[in-house]
Amino acid sequence: MNFDFPDELKQLRDEARRFLTERCPTSVPRRILEGPEPYDRALWHEMAEMGWTGAAIPEEFGGAGLGHLAVCVLAEEIGRAVAPVPFASSVYLASEALQLYGSDTQKRHYLPKLAAGELIGTFAMAERPGPVDPARLATHVTDGKLSGTKLAVPDGDVANFAIVAVRADRGPCLAIVDLTGSGVARETVTTIDPTRSHARIVFDGAPADPLPGSKGADSVRHLLDRAAVMLAFEQVGCAEAALEMARDYARERYAFGRPIGSFQAIKHKLADIYIAVELARSNAYYGAWALHTDAAELPIAASVARISACDAGWLASKENIQTHGGMGFTWQMDCQFYYRRAKLHALALGGTREWKRRLIAELRRSNTIALPTD
Repeated sequence: MNFDFPDELKQLRDEARRFLTERCPTSVPRRILEGPEPYDRALWHEMAEMGWTGAAIPEEFGGAGLGHLAVCVLAEEIGRAVAPVPFASSVYLASEALQLYGSDTQKRHYLPKLAAGELIGTFAMAERPGPVDPARLATHVTDGKLSGTKLAVPDGDVANFAIVAVRADRGPCLAIVDLTGSGVARETVTTIDPTRSHARIVFDGAPADPLPGSKGADSVRHLLDRAAVMLAFEQVGCAEAALEMARDYARERYAFGRPIGSFQAIKHKLADIYIAVELARSNAYYGAWALHTDAAELPIAASVARISACDAGWLASKENIQTHGGMGFTWQMDCQFYYRRAKLHALALGGTREWKRRLIAELRRSNTIALPTD
């Protein structure tokens, strides 16, 4: 049994790390944080030119056809670099929804442009604070017209189109909406991580094209499961980078004539982070296997990967700040980028409380034994 990625994907990971180390140091997310740009457009186009945006898109639709394992590898490096690009919303969600549920016409229209980086897609689901239930959506489609409001849509201010979770006559489903067309009003909203912009989108009779393969709440949940695995890798990369930053500082910072890393309290702190990151990585690998093989265990694997990645990201980012002491809280320090991204990731696709409930429900379902009724 193989517990690691094949050699060609390891090579892809190494190349991605070299590229992002050179092209996306922390000065890049700082420029986006402090400036007017919503994301780094040049970096985004360079990623597209290297085939990253079309990694999981089949070659027949203009993609690289590398599969979802390649996306997982790239996601980890993008998370490590806290890259300010709309990769997650476009690749994990919009492209994935089209591949799963889109018609052949929809795929041929959107996927080649997504693969080339010409279009940015996103996924709009949340309508109010709190847990999101796909079976209780207020946004609705009637006679091909969409009405309703979606909150905190990732990259909603820069996306060209959105895959929207809606309520239709046949129940919950997904529909494509052109965000540059009529009946759409967008307003940028402030979040804890401005390097990943979000928007409030109001639909007022906007033309909507349903994805014919999406039928019921299970379709939405299946999409979220698949996206959760890929996002977990991005979270692991971010958490590992925060750990390495804390480790390096603990080696360099001296107190009482010795490196602070030699003190037991710091050693234990870093060891706890390491354990959390490796646990998250192990669960992310389990999720990658389930995603790659389309295994029946995907809902459980995705939930476990999501929960452990959120926990690792939170622990690593906050303890990185603590390791740096008082200066770790200042604006000039780069600790904030990992903290901001970890907090944002923890709310994407629903919070950990929702995923814990989903995990419990899936475990109960998988362990249910049908008993004779007579």
